Amino acid sequence: MRHSGCRLCAKLKNMEVILHIPDDIAERLAARGDLSRRALEAIALEGYRDQTLTLYQVSQVLGLSRVEAEDFLGQHHVPLAVIDGADLDREAALFEAASRRNPR
Repeated sequence: MRHSGCRLCAKLKNMEVILHIPDDIAERLAARGDLSRRALEAIALEGYRDQTLTLYQVSQVLGLSRVEAEDFLGQHHVPLAVIDGADLDREAALFEAASRRNPR
């Protein structure tokens, strides 16, 4: 399917992904906890590793604070990315704005 850049992206609010996994494998995976959450975490981890997602985006996807997102990455042995000053300022502003909207 071809799409014209960001027009399609602008239409997406929340994406639902359906995975077709054989029942026996799904049962084994589900035995270790919430499979949907684990899949979402895996996507966030890989997105951060390959620099598709920022720390702020990881926190958004997983519903975590900045500190919780950093802890999550650390627990999975994913080092925080080295970013330049401008990116750091932008990330800090995003977290600050989000914390004002949703105080914890």
